[in-house]
Amino acid sequence: MLKRFIRSRLGKYERDLGYDATYLRDVLDADLGAFLRFARLQGVSTYRRDAPKDVWYAAKIVGAMSEDCGPCTQLVVTMAERDGVDGATLAAIVRGDLAALPAEVALGVRFARAVLAHDPAADELREEIVRAWGKRALVSISFSLVSARLYPTLKYAMGHGRACQRVLVGGAPIAVAHAS
Repeated sequence: MLKRFIRSRLGKYERDLGYDATYLRDVLDADLGAFLRFARLQGVSTYRRDAPKDVWYAAKIVGAMSEDCGPCTQLVVTMAERDGVDGATLAAIVRGDLAALPAEVALGVRFARAVLAHDPAADELREEIVRAWGKRALVSISFSLVSARLYPTLKYAMGHGRACQRVLVGGAPIAVAHAS
């Protein structure tokens, strides 16, 4: 009964966001307990306190792009669009065009890139984030970055990863800047 309910919710999620969640069904089919444990991580992926929405999504998009420039990145962009993040900002994040971003969003992108690269520059950027928005914002941005990498990694591990595909912002294809 619970599995049927979860399958129904996954189907709605797929239809609403244009996203293939077959990998989640595979987890559910293998072990309901494993699925429920994984589902608990959803709270981490949606936690946003004190961080500006566009900065939070910027880190999430950079994280998704580092693992997958296809369906998962598109999912995060779609969620950001629906949450009211400006399309020009989203396009600049996906293109990797820091000059086209508001300063605070560029800070989020630079921080996410530095963290992913294990670059010591992350220390100074982290301090800027804490000065600007506080420690709770840092936790929010950090969670967005971590969670954005979690789903593509699971998809690839489960055999559902897909090679790069175009990402649409406002219905227009955007060239994806690949993380280095």
